Amino acid sequence: MLVTLAQSLVLAYTSGISPYATVALLGLLQRAHWIAPLPGPLGTLAHPVVLGVAGVLAVVEFAGTLVPGIAATWDAIHTAVRPPAAALLAVLTAWHSDASVVALAGLLGGGLGLATHATKLGVRLAVDASPEPVTNGAMNVVEWGIIGSLSYFVWNHPLAALMTALAILILTILLVRLVWRVVRRVVTSPFRAREVTSTYEDVPLP
Repeated sequence: MLVTLAQSLVLAYTSGISPYATVALLGLLQRAHWIAPLPGPLGTLAHPVVLGVAGVLAVVEFAGTLVPGIAATWDAIHTAVRPPAAALLAVLTAWHSDASVVALAGLLGGGLGLATHATKLGVRLAVDASPEPVTNGAMNVVEWGIIGSLSYFVWNHPLAALMTALAILILTILLVRLVWRVVRRVVTSPFRAREVTSTYEDVPLP
C-alpha cells in the first residue's frame, strides 16, 4: 500500500509540472522496455494513439513556452488542467490496490499536483519577465529532466523517488520566494531613488 501510494504521488507531482510530458515519457519508457509494463490502466499509456496525442501536446507545450508572454499565459490556463490530471493519474496508478488507497491517491495526488503547479507558475511568471527565450528553454529542459528521471526511478525506488519529489518541491517554493524578493527589489529601487532625490530637492538651501 505504501509503495503504491508513493508511486501515485510521484506521478501526481510530475503531472503538476506537465501531464503531457508525463504520459508521453511513461509511454515511451514502456515501449522501449526500459521499465516493465505498468499495472492496470497505466498500461494503456503505451498505446500508439495515447502516446501520439500526449507527445504532440508535450511538443506544443515545450515550443509554446519558449516565447515570453505565452509561457506564463499557458501555465495560467493549465491551472484548470494539471491538478485534475494529477489526481486522475494518481488514481489510475493505484487502481489495482485497495479502494482506500485509491481514494487517498486521488485526494493527496490532486493536492500535490496543485502545489506543484502553483510553484511552477510562480517561477514561470518571474522567468517570463525576461525578453529572451533562453531562460524559458532552460526551465523546460530542467522540467523534462525531472519528469523523465522520476518517471523511470519511481518503479524501482518509489519511496526514494517520492522523497526526491518532495525535496524538489520545497526547494522550488524557496526559489519562488527568493526570485520574487529580487524582482520586488529591482522594481521598487528606481521609485525609492526618485523619492530620495525629490526629498533632497525640496530641502531649501541655507
